[in-house]
Amino acid sequence: MIKGVIFDLDGTLLDSMTVWSSIDREFLEENGVKDIPSDISDIVKKMTVDTSSQYFIDRFGLSCTKEYVIHRIEEMVRDRYENKIPLKPHAAEVMDFLDSRSIPYGVATATYKGLAEAALRRCGVYDRIGFLLTDREYPQGKNYPDIFLGAAKLLNAQPRDVLVVEDSLHCIETAKGAGFLTVGVYDPVSEADGDDIKKISDHYVRSLDEIINII
Repeated sequence: MIKGVIFDLDGTLLDSMTVWSSIDREFLEENGVKDIPSDISDIVKKMTVDTSSQYFIDRFGLSCTKEYVIHRIEEMVRDRYENKIPLKPHAAEVMDFLDSRSIPYGVATATYKGLAEAALRRCGVYDRIGFLLTDREYPQGKNYPDIFLGAAKLLNAQPRDVLVVEDSLHCIETAKGAGFLTVGVYDPVSEADGDDIKKISDHYVRSLDEIINII
């Protein structure tokens, strides 16, 4: 029996992954980098905000500080989170279902906390979630299970009774390794990892409303 649900944000609840696929290139181009690897977004999506900012400086020899990188990228995406990025289809419907069954849920994300909160508030669901955890509270990000375990404690449930809903392979691997039930969610940006996500996840859905049948 599912006693709680942990949702990822980008690519799972929010239709926002294409924003991050473009913003890395925009930032590097703005800072004079000409030879940008085609897989740069795939590389940094596994990192925390802090780690990816330092990675940009080290790999591309940027003269700015890590703090500048962090704040500039946040500034570049802020308008999109505050005004444009929508929920993925059926996200609110799934929340309605969980509420009807009194199943608690929250969000664990690597996205800037302020941006995540702004988007969820604009979409009208921030007050519905039980918590919003980011790498501000868990600086090691989702390469380590701490953020998922912390969420499970807030849900007052054991990992085996908690469903983790994610679109990224490395996050699913981390949650699965920590004993959580996992649902892989289709997102076009993660399509290259689709076969591996299907193999490792307990369940795989192309649309969020399919989660209702799992619970």
